[in-house]
Amino acid sequence: MLTSTTLSSTPNGWKAAITLEELGVTYETVAIDMKSNQQKEDWYLKINPNGRIPAMVDHTKNDFCVFESGAMMLYLCDLYDPNHTLLPEEPLARSKVMQFLMFQMGGIGPMQGQANHFSKFAPEKIPYAVKRYIDETKRLYEVLEIALEGQDYLANNQYSIADIASFSWVKWAILLDISLDEFPRVKSWAERIEARPAVQKGMLVPNDFGYNWLKQVAAEKN
Repeated sequence: MLTSTTLSSTPNGWKAAITLEELGVTYETVAIDMKSNQQKEDWYLKINPNGRIPAMVDHTKNDFCVFESGAMMLYLCDLYDPNHTLLPEEPLARSKVMQFLMFQMGGIGPMQGQANHFSKFAPEKIPYAVKRYIDETKRLYEVLEIALEGQDYLANNQYSIADIASFSWVKWAILLDISLDEFPRVKSWAERIEARPAVQKGMLVPNDFGYNWLKQVAAEKN
């Protein structure tokens, strides 16, 4: 059994949970209370020295620890996806998936995360920072829009961890007042992914707080 430690639904938490659900891996979840800095406690730092979520312990591999959401996705595919459903075995096809996975990890995640911080949580409103990070998030969405021309999925026209990774962040665009109507291919792609049963289950791990929050925000905007 794998133990996945995550916070209440977050983009990075969803990346891990959706991958687990898609692969049908048996796992249990330990919710981390970020408000009390539980992720900084000694027991958790032994799993993830960076003190962030998510992280995972594989009890079938001598309690092997994995941290960083992208690394967790790769680990799960390498060890628990014998049919290569989410990460191709062929080197060139695998490279395409890896490129978009790295694109999310190095681009969409950090930029959208900063946009969320400066627009919603920073103690001081800094218009330049808000505009910079929202504009950069939109630019990265435009990259997805270009990549989806003529295909249903980001890499090899095949559903993969590349799609899971970016979808998990794009789903939160509404918090930044970014309308996916600006990116019609991305909107259709996101709807296609969200319709998957495993994705719907993963978005409710470890609870439905985040998913319901997004629905509430959407309802208020309408």
